[in-house]
Amino acid sequence: MVKMSQDPVQVMSGQVKEIQVSPSSNGDSRESWEEREEFDQDHLGLTTKPKPEQKVFEQKGVEEYLRYQIEHENEPFAPGPAFPFVKALEAVNAHLRELYPESEELFDIVLVTYNHAHVGIRLINTINHHNLFIERFCMTGGSSPIGYLKAWHTNLYLSADADKVREALAEGIAAATMFMPEKLTEVSESQLRVAFDGDAVLFSDESERIFKAHGLDKFFEHERENEDTLLDHGPLKGFLEALGKLQKKFYAKGQRLNCPIRTYLVTARSAASSGIRALKTLRAWGLEIDEALFLAGAPKGPMLEKIRPHIYFDDQMFHVEGAAEMGTIAAHVPYGIAQKHNHKQKTGVGK
Repeated sequence: MVKMSQDPVQVMSGQVKEIQVSPSSNGDSRESWEEREEFDQDHLGLTTKPKPEQKVFEQKGVEEYLRYQIEHENEPFAPGPAFPFVKALEAVNAHLRELYPESEELFDIVLVTYNHAHVGIRLINTINHHNLFIERFCMTGGSSPIGYLKAWHTNLYLSADADKVREALAEGIAAATMFMPEKLTEVSESQLRVAFDGDAVLFSDESERIFKAHGLDKFFEHERENEDTLLDHGPLKGFLEALGKLQKKFYAKGQRLNCPIRTYLVTARSAASSGIRALKTLRAWGLEIDEALFLAGAPKGPMLEKIRPHIYFDDQMFHVEGAAEMGTIAAHVPYGIAQKHNHKQKTGVGK
C-alpha cells in the first residue's frame, strides 16, 4: 500500500498552520498553529491572505482558537493546494478496485494535524462535505508528526511547514513543502499526473554540486566522464518507485496506453550533454518515466503549464516560483546543495 501523509492545511485551507507545542509524528504535518514558512510568499507570487482561524490564534491564543473551531465545526474548510492531488489519488484507487477487487495495494492517505482532537469534528465534516475518502487521521495536539510518519512507512509527506519537511527528509522520508499559487490551472480528473525535477529530487545532488562549485563546462565534462556511472538516489526516488509499481498493475491489464497514472521528468539538464546519464540511471533502477523533458536551462513554467500536473517537485525555489506563476501546484524539496543558494536568495529579499 502506498502511504501518503498530508497536512490538512494542504488538503483544505482555512486552518492555522502549526501548533507550537512539540512536534508530533504521523503521516503529515498537516496543520500548524503558527505560520513559519521558510520563504517569503509574496516573493513567490503565492497567496498570503490570513484565514479567520489564524487571526484568532495569533490575536487571542490557543483557547479562543479551539473555541472558535468548535463553534464553526459545521462550516467546512475550503480546498487547499493538495486537494486536486488527493482527488486524483482517489480516482486511481477507484480504477484499481475495479480491476483488482480483492487487492489492498492502493494509495492510503493519512491526514495528520497538529490540532487538538476537538478540531477533529470540523476536519471530519470537511472531508465528508468534499466527498473525500480519508479514513486515517492523526491529531497530535502540537506534537511533531515525524515518528508517526515512520510508523506508517510513509512514501510521501506533504506539509506547509518547511521545518517539519526538513525533519522528515533527515529521517529518510520523502517529503516536500507545498505552496498555493494565486491562480490555479485546471487539471485532469481521470489521470494522476506527477512531475519531478531530476537532480536533488529523483537523483542525488552530486552533479549539481559540480555545477555550483566549478561551473557549466566542468559539469558537462563530469557527466560525459561518468555517463556509465549511475547517479545515487535522491529523496523522491522511492515515491516514483511506488507510482511505478501501481502503474504496472494497470499495464498487466492491458492499460498501458490509457493508464490513469502518468509521470514526467522535467529537468534543466541538456539531453545531448547530460541527459544520457539520467536516463541510464532510471533504466538501471527499473523505473519508467512516461515523458522526459530536457530543457537545457529553459524556463520550466511553460512546459508545466502544458503538462498540467497535480503536483511538481523541485529542489530550487526559483523553479517553484516559475511553476506557481503559471498556475502549477509546486512542492519544494529542501534537499541538497541548492538549499544554500536558496538561503542566500532569501536573505537578500526584503520581507
